[in-house]
Amino acid sequence: MQIKYLLSGGAAAIALSLSACDTKTDAPATSAEAETPVEAQGLPEIVVTDAELEGNPFRQEWDTPYGVPPFADIRDEHYMPATKKAILELRADVDAIVSNPEAPTFENTVVALDTAGASLNKVLSVFSNITNTDTNDTLSELEAEIWPMLTRETNAISFNEDLFKRVQTVYDQRDRLGLDEQDARLLELTHREFLRNGAALSPEIKAEVAAINEELSGLTTKFGRNLLLSTKAFKIEVTDEADLAGLSDDFKSALKVEGEDKWVLTVDRSVYETFMTQSENRDLRAKLFDGYRLRASEGEYDNGPLAIKIAQLRAKRAELMGYKSHAHYQLETRMAKTPKGAEEFLLRVWEPGLERAKEERAAMQDMVGDEFQIAGHDWWHYSEKVRQELYAFDDNALKPYFELGAVRAGASDVASKLLGVTLEPVEVESWNPDVTAYDVKDAETGEHLGLFMADMYARDSKRGGAWMSSFRDTSNVHGNNIRPIIANNLNLIKPPQGEPTLMRFDEVETLFHEFGHGLHGLLTQIRYSTFSGVDGPRDYTEFPAQILEHWAGAPEVLATYANHYETGEPIPLELIDKMNAAATFNQGFKTTEFIAASLLDLRWHMLTSEEAAEITDAREFEQKVLEEYGLIPEIEPRYRSQYFSHIFAGGYSAGYYAYLWSEILDADGFTAFRDTGDIYDPELSAQLKKWVYESGGLREADELYRNFRGSDPTIEPLLKLRGFSEQQPSEG
Repeated sequence: MQIKYLLSGGAAAIALSLSACDTKTDAPATSAEAETPVEAQGLPEIVVTDAELEGNPFRQEWDTPYGVPPFADIRDEHYMPATKKAILELRADVDAIVSNPEAPTFENTVVALDTAGASLNKVLSVFSNITNTDTNDTLSELEAEIWPMLTRETNAISFNEDLFKRVQTVYDQRDRLGLDEQDARLLELTHREFLRNGAALSPEIKAEVAAINEELSGLTTKFGRNLLLSTKAFKIEVTDEADLAGLSDDFKSALKVEGEDKWVLTVDRSVYETFMTQSENRDLRAKLFDGYRLRASEGEYDNGPLAIKIAQLRAKRAELMGYKSHAHYQLETRMAKTPKGAEEFLLRVWEPGLERAKEERAAMQDMVGDEFQIAGHDWWHYSEKVRQELYAFDDNALKPYFELGAVRAGASDVASKLLGVTLEPVEVESWNPDVTAYDVKDAETGEHLGLFMADMYARDSKRGGAWMSSFRDTSNVHGNNIRPIIANNLNLIKPPQGEPTLMRFDEVETLFHEFGHGLHGLLTQIRYSTFSGVDGPRDYTEFPAQILEHWAGAPEVLATYANHYETGEPIPLELIDKMNAAATFNQGFKTTEFIAASLLDLRWHMLTSEEAAEITDAREFEQKVLEEYGLIPEIEPRYRSQYFSHIFAGGYSAGYYAYLWSEILDADGFTAFRDTGDIYDPELSAQLKKWVYESGGLREADELYRNFRGSDPTIEPLLKLRGFSEQQPSEG
C-alpha cells in the first residue's frame, strides 16, 4: 500500500489515491478469527467467516484482460466482508514487520511496509471509484462504515511505536546503506510521514489525534454524501418551451425528457453553466442560480455545521501536533511553504483580477442600461453578450468543431507527439456501458505502459466535476512489474441516442486537463507505489494536467482535430483568431471567483483551535472573510463553504490555491515551448517527460520543475495569459 496514504490519517486521502501493489491470487480464507493480536493498539476484533467470503470476487485472481476488476461479478454485499478480511491481512503484514527477529533493514521494514496491504488496495481501489461514479443508498451506507474502519487501522499504523522504532533505526543508518535514489526517497518519505502523523507524540496526545482522525473520517464522508443528495434533489421542470428561449437546439434536446413535452434543469455543472450563459429567461436563471449556490445549506442536508466541526477538529489536531493551524501543517511540505506565502501569492493575482471584474460589471451594466441592476444570475449571460459584441464571437459557433471523439483523438495525438505514447482502443469489462478503454504503449518500443479508461457522461449516480483516479497504481518491487489502470471522469451532458456529443471549449480544456493527470499516472517509471504516478504536493500535482490544456487551443493543434462534425471542414482560422482574441475576456470574473474560494479555504484552515471554537455560523464566517478581501456582491466564490467538497470532503484542505500556483508553472513551462518556435520541441519534450510525467515524487517539486525547465518559474507569464500584464515574460 502507498505508505503516504496509509499514514495519512483519514479516509479522504485513502479514497483519493489507492494502489494495488500485487495482482497475484490472494491467500485463501482459512480462519474466522482475527489473525493478529490487536489489543495493544486498542483495535476492535474483526471477525469474518469463510461462508461470508465464499465466491467473493475480491478473494480471487482477476484473470481478465489487463487485470481489470470483474465489475459484472462485484455486488454491493461483497465489499464489507472483503474489506474485513483485507484489514486482517494488513494487520498480519504489519505484525510480521514488527515481530521480525532480524535487525531492521531497508528491505524487511521500509519495502515491506510499502508493499503491505495488497488485498486491501484491491478492494478499496474499486470501492472508492464506484462510490464516485455509480453510487446508491447501500454504497453510501457502506462508506459511512468502511472509511472510519480504515481510519482506525491507519491510526494504529501511524502510532505503532515498535514499527516506528524500526523505521527510525533504518533512517539513522541511511548514509551507510548504499541506497540508490529511489530507495533513499522511499526511506525519506516513509520516515517523514510517520513524524508528520505524530509518531513521536506522547501516548496521550496520540490517543486524542486518533480520536479526531476517526471523527473527521465520518464527518467528511457525511459532507460528501449530503452534497451529492442535495445536488441530485434539485430539479426544475419546464413545460412551456417558450421559457427555454435562447437555448441552442442541441442543449434543449439534451434537457428534454424522452416521450414527454417536458425539459428538466439540474445543477450539474455542465447544465448549470450552459443554461446560465444561453438562457434569455432572467427569472429562471435566478431560480437555477439559487439552486446551485444554496446546495447543502439547509434542512437535512445542511453542511454548514459539518464545515464548522471539520474546521474545529482540524485546528485542534494541528495544535496537538505543535502547529499554529491546520494550514501551517498542510503547507509545510508544499511549494508555498506557509499560509502567508500562499495568501500573498493569491493577492498578487486577486488585485488585478478584482479590478478587471469591476470593469466587466460596468460593461454589462452599460449594455442593460437602467432596465435592471446586474446581479449574480446575470453575469454568465450578459458577459457572453458583451463578448459577442466586442469580438463578434459566439461560443456556440465552436461546438460543431468539438465533437467528443475528435477531441479525444486530438488529445491522443498530442500525447503521441509530445510524450511518445500511443493509445489503442480495446474492449474490456467496465463499470458502466459509457466507459471506453485504451491500451497505452510506448510509441518507440511498443511496451505496455498502462490501461486508460474514460467515463465522460453525467448521471444521477455520479458525483459532479471532473477527476482522474486509478484502479491500480504502478510498482516494480522485486521484479514484479505492475502497470497502472487509470480512469478519467467528466460530466458531459449525454445527447439523445444517435446524436453527437458536442463540447464547449472549456469542456475541451477540461478533457485535456484530466488526460494530463492520466498521463502522469500512466507514464510513471517509479519503483515504489508510495511516490509513483500522480505524486507531489498539491500545488505541484496540477501542473502536469494544466500544462496540457495549452495544447488544446494551440492553432497548430486545433488544425489536427477541430473539424466540423457534419462537413469535416477544419475550424476556420478566422474563428480561431476570434477565440484567441476573446481568450482573456471575463478573466476578471474567472480569477475573482476562483481566488475567492481559495482565500476562503485558507481562512477556514488558518484558524487556531481557539478561533475555530468561536465559529457558530458558516455563512456568517464566509461573508465576513469575503467582505474583508473586497469581493463584489455580483460574484460568488466558485465554491461556497457548504458545497466546497474539495476542502471538506477531499484532499485539498488549505490547498485549493494549488490550481493557481500550478498555473505559474504551466504558463512558464508552455512559454518555454513557444520560445523554441516548436510546441513539440524534442529536447524540451524529453525533459518534460523525464522529470514531470515519469518521475512521480522522486524529488522535491521545485527541483523536478527546475530539471525540466532549467530555471525557477516566474509569475509574469501567468499574468500575461490572464490579460493582466502587458509586460513580456522574463527570459529563463
